[in-house]
Amino acid sequence: MKDFILREWREEDAKAIAKAANNSNIAANLRNTFPYPYTLEDAKWYVNDCISKKREKQITRAIVVDGKAVGSIGIFVQSDVYEKSGELGYWLSEDYWRQGITSRAVKIICKEAFDTLDIIRIYAEPYDYNAGSRGVLEKAGFTYEGTMRNGVYKNGKILSYCMYSILREEIDL
Repeated sequence: MKDFILREWREEDAKAIAKAANNSNIAANLRNTFPYPYTLEDAKWYVNDCISKKREKQITRAIVVDGKAVGSIGIFVQSDVYEKSGELGYWLSEDYWRQGITSRAVKIICKEAFDTLDIIRIYAEPYDYNAGSRGVLEKAGFTYEGTMRNGVYKNGKILSYCMYSILREEIDL
């Protein structure tokens, strides 16, 4: 496995993130709020948003390899009847796929979230065709709960997505 660290965002991460995120293969697997092409302005906005909201009901971290930010991971506490749940989101530069980084990063941030946020469940919703992300979650100890058929509209297509979750008592580092 490639060595990496998770750390809080810094303004100087924007340039590296703009380069790493500007990839249609990454954008295709994320929500429409993740733009493609991904510009330096997009990266600056995202990094500054993470910095400014770091004490709110979320944890966001840069995934850093060899001193540069190459991805992002975060847990976002939900509201209303879902206030004890956090949604997990992540992406990693394609240059680092299949090196064990994301599964380990998921475990680390989930442990931190359970230790610091008032939540009992963390969930993720990868598209059903995204075997890589589904594998990441399974390796990190998440349970597959089911497929939401025709649940999203992405790039002009109706897609299904999968629900995965992990509970506080199931986290294992």
